[in-house]
Amino acid sequence: MIKVTFIEHNGTVRSVEVAEGTSLMEAAVSNRVPGIDGDCGGNCACATCHLFVEPEWRDKLVPVEDMEKSMLELAEGGGPGSRLGCQIMLSRSLDGIVVRTPLGQH
Repeated sequence: MIKVTFIEHNGTVRSVEVAEGTSLMEAAVSNRVPGIDGDCGGNCACATCHLFVEPEWRDKLVPVEDMEKSMLELAEGGGPGSRLGCQIMLSRSLDGIVVRTPLGQH
């Protein structure tokens, strides 16, 4: 199991454990983490799984590809560490990852 800590925009901390190979979006949606909607089901066709990866984890992620970059341009309040949760697959190297959810997705 891979541990993920979600910090909500209001500071509430939620830690969940999910199977390796689960996306951050799936981890959030299946555990009812507020602020992550995942409207397109993980197809990189919207930005409703936008989140912020904490600095110490950013270099461990696969680089942003063109499709994700295009969708991130639609995300409200983007900034450093902005990623789409559907594009980050959890592996042992990401065990313990910490991410923050935005104020809103729309």
